[in-house]
Amino acid sequence: MARPQNTEKRVELLHQVVAYVQRHGLAGLSLSPLAAEIGTTKRMLLYYFGSREQLLARALAESRPDARAMFDGVADTEGLRRAADGLWEAITVGEQAGPIRMLLQLLSLAATHPEQYGGLAAETVEVMVGPIADAYVRLGHDGSVARENATLLVSGLRGLCLDRLVTGDAARTDAAARRLIDAAVEPRTAGQPNMPGT
Repeated sequence: MARPQNTEKRVELLHQVVAYVQRHGLAGLSLSPLAAEIGTTKRMLLYYFGSREQLLARALAESRPDARAMFDGVADTEGLRRAADGLWEAITVGEQAGPIRMLLQLLSLAATHPEQYGGLAAETVEVMVGPIADAYVRLGHDGSVARENATLLVSGLRGLCLDRLVTGDAARTDAAARRLIDAAVEPRTAGQPNMPGT
């Protein structure tokens, strides 16, 4: 009978893995040098996480904003705006500002190495788009429009975040993010024009 895993040790290793990937990047990630640098063994990493792919998936899940927690409580347009503002803050100046680099690397690698990173990248996109689309549906948007609006918000803010990381221009990207959020939270449903005062 296999002995139960030490949950605290697993969490500690995962945090060390996330820090390692932030320093070294995802491209060419190998378990042996990773294990050596964080003071463990490849065997121990496989024991706790199962495979390189599962370890990478867990590290990415640990690093991305929790869109479900941020958007599940949205019940009106102002709530949607607050959640979108919170997402932008999380990926630029909040606790996700460092780890977001991992997600941007993953999406870039998926474009050039789809067989290796495509599935994980697609899952990473969906776990952001899905909960935000659900929030739009609660506000009266039909399913396809809800997903389009969620995609605009997620991909737009992610692109602005990349711009900010490359250029360091916080003022310009903050202003652009505000405009994007204004457009994305516009309170209308498919086929209906905006009404005065909405």
